[in-house]
Amino acid sequence: MSGVGMGQRPEKLGQKAVKSLWVGIWLVYLSAPVTDLLNGGHGTGARILGWAGLVGFVVWYMLLLFRTGRSDRTDGILASLAALAAESTLLVLTLGREWLVLFVYVSIASGATLPLRLARWTVPGASALMAVLAFVVPDARSFLGGLLVPALLGGFAMTGIRELIRTTIALREARATVAHLAANEERLRLARDLHDLLGHSLSLITLKSELAGRMLPGHPEKAAQQVADIEQVSRQALVDVREAVTGYRRARLAAELAGARVALTAAGVTPELPGEPDLTGVPEESESALAWALREAVTNVVRHSGARRCTVELLRRRTPDGQVLELSVEDNGSGGPGSAHAPGNGLAGLSERLGEAGGELEAGRTRHGFRLVARVPAGAAADVGSGA
Repeated sequence: MSGVGMGQRPEKLGQKAVKSLWVGIWLVYLSAPVTDLLNGGHGTGARILGWAGLVGFVVWYMLLLFRTGRSDRTDGILASLAALAAESTLLVLTLGREWLVLFVYVSIASGATLPLRLARWTVPGASALMAVLAFVVPDARSFLGGLLVPALLGGFAMTGIRELIRTTIALREARATVAHLAANEERLRLARDLHDLLGHSLSLITLKSELAGRMLPGHPEKAAQQVADIEQVSRQALVDVREAVTGYRRARLAAELAGARVALTAAGVTPELPGEPDLTGVPEESESALAWALREAVTNVVRHSGARRCTVELLRRRTPDGQVLELSVEDNGSGGPGSAHAPGNGLAGLSERLGEAGGELEAGRTRHGFRLVARVPAGAAADVGSGA
């Protein structure tokens, strides 16, 4: 059975069941009206009125709390809350003090469904109406102290939860917008690059094809030269496209650090990561190799380690062979990347990738978990940064 995220309307049956459970569990405090109907000595007509009123109140209350969204149209909500308050007043005056608890739910529904500018008046209003009825109904004053504080605190607490839900929805929409804009920008960049790469080459191929067609009947030697030029231009265009695609597919360390934070957090692992690195002067092959090493290490931590914390450090060190950029990934798990040795997806493949970039890999257990260290040539740039 799956849950539903904050601010999202439940769609599946399982999600509706979960939300109904979380909302319905608080209805246990309606035991006082139920006990009154069962053992209060009311007549048949009063009991029928009580059961019908209680069921109607619960259904209306649940429908209000299931309302998800950020619409500022509150006329219907105010009318529903007024109806709930009127029904509660009628039940209290008719059946007695045990029914004062309904006003706690009216207050909570006010905080959950109304904006703060209105809830700051409706929550105290519902509590005040309950206090007035407590002085009117016989023997109800003793109930006031135990109900007034929950009504006020519960109502205003729900206003905070409502604002948190609104903020979560806004952040989710903003994140989706940013992702959409980033995808559009990437498509535009790809279109520009392809135009720059292929526009001239394809125009030249078209022109030379037309020339070859004109020369072919009377000047086959010149036509053959044009065809040879077409072959050379097309081969160069193919090389340019392949180089461009390789650049698009190249892993970037900054992007992998951001992805590592998301993956570790989602897996319940506390990430300790460095800030955005300064890789000025670092060869692209070295950066790409470290990025792949970070991706592989974080994948192993998430899938196999059972760790609760993962620390990533990025340092520049001086060695007799020159400066190296060192990436270390250490976790406190007990599982370890046991399955990381699978062909093509483990430490062996990662070691080969680092070797192609002139680097090396070290991996093994530590006293408190597992540690992977990848080193690549760093050039002669300034310090990259320190670990987390």
